Amino acid sequence: MEAYKEIIQRLIQFRNERDWEQFHDSKNLALALFLEAAELNELFLWKKESESDDVDMNRLREELADVLAYAFLLAEKHNLDILEIMREKIKRNAQKYPVEKARGTAKKYTEL
Repeated sequence: MEAYKEIIQRLIQFRNERDWEQFHDSKNLALALFLEAAELNELFLWKKESESDDVDMNRLREELADVLAYAFLLAEKHNLDILEIMREKIKRNAQKYPVEKARGTAKKYTEL
């Protein structure tokens, strides 16, 4: 079994043992993902750019794991294969941001 599928199964087992599936509709999973992403961003809030890499690694791991957990659960709820949708997204981004136009710039694809 692929490692990410094992993680998803463990998340589902954890959720089901606590009877939390009743709360895991798409809206609530998306909102939880948004809130956990906000907590992740809070680690960097009010830091100068030069300080942004100096972050509490334990909290970074915790918050990033929370973001990924809700993203994985939302994908699983809709029968989306995480690796497949990521491959598709990378392919679409490669078309929108060709190396010869996008290298070294942060411009949006519509501005290239």
